[in-house]
Amino acid sequence: MSQTLLVSDVHISADLTRVNAGFMHLLDTLPANCHRVIVLGDLFEVWVGDDFASPTLSAIEVAFKRLTARGVELLFCHGNRDFLMDAGPAGSEAFSARVGGRLMAEHEVIDLHGTPVLLMHGDQLCLDDSAYMAFRAQARSEAWQQGILSQPLDQRMQLAEFWRMQSQAANSNKPENIMDVNADEVVRVLTEANVLTLVHGHTHRPQQHPHLLADGREATRFVLGDWREAEGQAVIAWANDSGIHLEDFRF
Repeated sequence: MSQTLLVSDVHISADLTRVNAGFMHLLDTLPANCHRVIVLGDLFEVWVGDDFASPTLSAIEVAFKRLTARGVELLFCHGNRDFLMDAGPAGSEAFSARVGGRLMAEHEVIDLHGTPVLLMHGDQLCLDDSAYMAFRAQARSEAWQQGILSQPLDQRMQLAEFWRMQSQAANSNKPENIMDVNADEVVRVLTEANVLTLVHGHTHRPQQHPHLLADGREATRFVLGDWREAEGQAVIAWANDSGIHLEDFRF
């Protein structure tokens, strides 16, 4: 029986050695019947453009290339940390192309073993966090991104570090509820996509949630977990003919 692996919020970074090793081990030990890997955003802690290079990034790329060499399909989507993935100065090769994968749309319906499933990072569902949503709208504009990518790489790296610290400080002062998804928006996107299953990450609150649509249909939302360095733990998902199943992965 064929399987699909879904992960999110790995937040790969040079200083997260346990996470990096755990993720590469997962990729290198995928069962033979896993024919597709889907990364739902924030694969990297920061992404400053496709011209960035590092030993950590090279090791991750090699692990992905080993998968595509054996015929595994790779799908990626933007997260709130790596929304510049597949963008860079002229002459830089897109990350997804380098590893033989495909960058998905911000939200996309994919057939997972006979079931249409809506996939996204999930940050676009957090409507109650108005400050973040304003930044998200700005950061997704082509003009803003080109302005960032026109800066030298070292300046972009400094700017990304500033954003990260600013985000951590801001989130520490926000009520927990506004950093979670808006339930009405969840129902809206499911209804608009005409599907009964949604999978996303972003909130770092892994769980399976029921939702009732306006027409009375019951829908399910699966939330993937973030990869935790100290605990050596992440919540991932496997999809197959029997459905979608969350799994507590230890590394």
